[in-house]
Amino acid sequence: MGNSSSMLTQYDIEEVQEHCNHTSGNSVTVPKCASLFIFQRLLRMLDGLNFKEFVAFLSAFSPRATLQQKVEFIFKVYDSDGNGKVTFSDMLEVLRDLSGQFISEQQREQVLTHVLEEAGYTKNSLLGLSDFMKVLCSFISNKFLSM
Repeated sequence: MGNSSSMLTQYDIEEVQEHCNHTSGNSVTVPKCASLFIFQRLLRMLDGLNFKEFVAFLSAFSPRATLQQKVEFIFKVYDSDGNGKVTFSDMLEVLRDLSGQFISEQQREQVLTHVLEEAGYTKNSLLGLSDFMKVLCSFISNKFLSM
């Protein structure tokens, strides 16, 4: 899969086993992708991974994965250029992929702006992992509190 050597060290094997221990039945099932665009984004994330990295990638889909592992994975989906920061544009692109033609571009921007503002950020904010987590937590708590 990647350009790295395919030889696994004992440490690599133990790390792969650790990832597998977080999965039920030592296998990982990948949920159906809601969107072809998201599926393509996930495939791009796989490009260049060695086996150990591939297992780590799949472990985020496990029901035994921690919330932190899942949030880190989601962050990587949004951080398409891998620079460790998520921009308004990055989030808008994923929202566009998820919503398709169901809502207009203007509606997407309004929703995203509102979500960011609720968490104390603006359209110009560069979100690191902790900032991204704060936005997610704010969105989730506001969503469930308003029900």
